[in-house]
Amino acid sequence: MTLTPLAIGVAGGTGSGKTTVANAIRNRVGEDRIAILSHDWYYRDWIDLPKDVLDHKNFDHPDSLETDLLVRHLKALKGGATVEVPVYDFKTHRRSEETRRIPPRKVVLVDGILIYAEPELRKLFDVKIFVDTDADVRLIRRIRRDIAERGRTLDSVVEQYESTVRPMHLEFVEPSKRYADLIIPEGGENAVALEFLFARLEKILD
Repeated sequence: MTLTPLAIGVAGGTGSGKTTVANAIRNRVGEDRIAILSHDWYYRDWIDLPKDVLDHKNFDHPDSLETDLLVRHLKALKGGATVEVPVYDFKTHRRSEETRRIPPRKVVLVDGILIYAEPELRKLFDVKIFVDTDADVRLIRRIRRDIAERGRTLDSVVEQYESTVRPMHLEFVEPSKRYADLIIPEGGENAVALEFLFARLEKILD
């Protein structure tokens, strides 16, 4: 008898430490037993919009993501099927023609800032984690990441944070925290919370 994979959600604001928590779970569960999806991979392909428009687009609103495709992929993985997920380039705001193949695993983890703001996606998770980190820490992390990895300038990162990131966090991300089963303050630096989570996951998996 094949058991349905355990679906874990890891949400939290931008720069909260979701990736650190996801990697800690992957290391504990084992690379060969977990498939990881990121909601960020499902940004819509804005191929028809010029760059100057894209640079000022609100990428922190739920409508900017093709969540229905992620829902289909998560359902497929939970059903034991392999999926082909999008590859998104944050520098050009375009999807690549190539896809990334994700096979089914015993555990499926999805991370993203808006995954609990979407009812159809939210109900697919067996365990819902929210990484809660102070806004100033998150902003500093975002600035460092966007400059180093996404070719952004300091001014553009701050402008985007003030115009869309912070307002959308207050409207969608922060309220979605109430759906979490476990809230982890300070993310990957909270060893006590992580050990509690690991113990619970190992019990469920066993």
